[in-house]
Amino acid sequence: MYHNFLEITQNGLIISCQALPNEPLHSSFIMSRMALAAKEAGAAGIRANSVVDIQAIQDEVDLPLIGLSKVDYPDSPVYITPTIKEMRAVAATGCAVVACDVTGQPRPNGEKLAEIVATMRTEFPDTLLMADTDTIENVKVADKLGFDIIGTTMHGYTPATTGANIADNDFAYLKEVLQATSRPVIAEGKVDTPEKMKRCLDLGCHAVVVGGGAITRPLEIAQRFISAL
Repeated sequence: MYHNFLEITQNGLIISCQALPNEPLHSSFIMSRMALAAKEAGAAGIRANSVVDIQAIQDEVDLPLIGLSKVDYPDSPVYITPTIKEMRAVAATGCAVVACDVTGQPRPNGEKLAEIVATMRTEFPDTLLMADTDTIENVKVADKLGFDIIGTTMHGYTPATTGANIADNDFAYLKEVLQATSRPVIAEGKVDTPEKMKRCLDLGCHAVVVGGGAITRPLEIAQRFISAL
């Protein structure tokens, strides 16, 4: 457990090492090697999906992890660590942070986010909680519920924000997020160049998560080049 996660990741790059079952690099071993490459490049932390990937990465590198578990439920659009079951499982790995969806959409089984947070605080008091938010309204919800970290992860990926990008209009949305909360903000979502990452930090973000589309998903990266032909 990294009790000093916020200290270690301050003004740093957190690299997302994830591959879903339908992707060519879907493998806990491959994700662990991706994490090793990220560490050797100088990453301050890793964001990883699923208990098995988290454990494989922990065996390979000693960087602090933001853990999550992507699970689809038929009765809900929420898929990032959607229920208390996944929250518990991810926290039990000992990762420093557990991230979950905070977008105001109905959760599976009718679960309530406030109750999930309360349970996690009781059962895993040393684990930081990160809110993957989409709108300013939900940033404020996460702040009120006491999440330790606010992420912009879902901005552009929910019905209310389809097509949005935190870099639009000189990061106007990100500036609003930073004004709306005094908690550490981690910029995430379509930060696909070093220049955008630097701008996020200059504006006052605690850290930046750069995802697979820019670093660790070669299929997506290659497709951008192919589409230019």
